[in-house]
Amino acid sequence: VQLQASGGGSVQAGGSLRLSCAASGFMFRLNTMNWYRQAPGKERDLVATITSDGNPNYADSVKGRFTISRDNVKKILYLQMNGLKPEDTAVYYCNLNLRREWWGQGTLVTVSN
Repeated sequence: VQLQASGGGSVQAGGSLRLSCAASGFMFRLNTMNWYRQAPGKERDLVATITSDGNPNYADSVKGRFTISRDNVKKILYLQMNGLKPEDTAVYYCNLNLRREWWGQGTLVTVSN
């Protein structure tokens, strides 16, 4: 299993970013995929989940601002982040729970006022 996240960067509050996670080594289309984030000094928290048939679920803190999606042909997981706030600053990780937890390398999102 390989998960390669990209798309992070520095934006001002109110801005947008789209994260991508390229997946390989497993049957992507059959698995629920997740985005987590870890802010400095805090625990890693679940941000969004998408099932194999495309049903999303979100943490309350990002509902209405973030959209998780997937392309099962390209084997890519996305996280569209709009209306970014400074409290969204974190390293974002894509995640798969398949016999064990698999993590991408993380991509840093920094939101400034």
